[in-house]
Amino acid sequence: MKALVTGATGFVGAAVVRALLAERWQVRALVRAGSDRRNVSTLAVEQVVGDLTDTDSLERALEGCEAAFHVAADYRLWAPRPQELYRTNVDGTGHLLDAAQRAGVRRIVYTSSVATMGLPADGRPGTEDTPVGLADMIGHYKRSKFLAEERARAAAARGVPVVIVNPSTPIGPGDVKPTPTGQIVLDAAGGRTPAYVDTGLNIAHVDDVAAGHLLAFHSGRVGERYILGGDDMTLRQILTLIAQLAGRSPPRIRLPHAAVLPVAYVSELYARLTGRPTRITVEGVRMARKRMFFSSEKAVRELGYRWRPPSEAFSDALRWFEEQGYLTTQHRPKASE
Repeated sequence: MKALVTGATGFVGAAVVRALLAERWQVRALVRAGSDRRNVSTLAVEQVVGDLTDTDSLERALEGCEAAFHVAADYRLWAPRPQELYRTNVDGTGHLLDAAQRAGVRRIVYTSSVATMGLPADGRPGTEDTPVGLADMIGHYKRSKFLAEERARAAAARGVPVVIVNPSTPIGPGDVKPTPTGQIVLDAAGGRTPAYVDTGLNIAHVDDVAAGHLLAFHSGRVGERYILGGDDMTLRQILTLIAQLAGRSPPRIRLPHAAVLPVAYVSELYARLTGRPTRITVEGVRMARKRMFFSSEKAVRELGYRWRPPSEAFSDALRWFEEQGYLTTQHRPKASE
């Protein structure tokens, strides 16, 4: 079978491409002109230049495809022009779904995010059924992904064969940008994270998330969404594990959120003045007030989804970062790992 993968040059998209190739699919990758193609340059894929804002390019890319994996997204917690997030994440998703319907694609797997999910007030992990609305979304990235998912669900209601998957926090090889979470790994391994705040994330190996995409194609129900996650970990646990793998001492200073928020405001102001991105964002600090813990039970039950321990995800990520020159020799993971 032949599949189109949008976002194939990115972190999760490239992992989906590798998973498809392993199952002997023919893969067509939608790539933007001038994009960094390191993740697909050595893979046996057909590269088609196009853009989510160009419907003609989407129709050409989808020609002859039985499946579409729409992984592309603008993943930034801070952007000087927020409208770019909505143009790519919301409008681009609408364009892709419409084009796929016209092309007669058999099934579309849309990559959303747990950013669109609700979190129970009592601290239990969020699920696909936890109540949530647009007003609960903090920042433009989460709002844009929430609205994009609404587009996908509306498309399913009118007969478009789309299944939604919601990855949690993917970690592993191929994070070329790197993503905000990949940067956390690099900073911790490089000794640039002396303190932490009380928050948490759900950690999953990117290759397990990619395998979940294929499971969703084969077994997912149209219009349904499935959390593709792993294990819940506090930020302290995450940073401690990375430090151990990198041969460093873990951070011991816990900062209150109130102390970090002013720093984020100043950082964003500096970013606006200089045009340079910031690692500390107001949106990120606000999101950190809650532990982003989620359950993948629905995906396990309906798709047969499984995941490996977080230590393997972090170890593979560190090894890849080192091979690509992101880490210096002083910050290598331990050989035993």
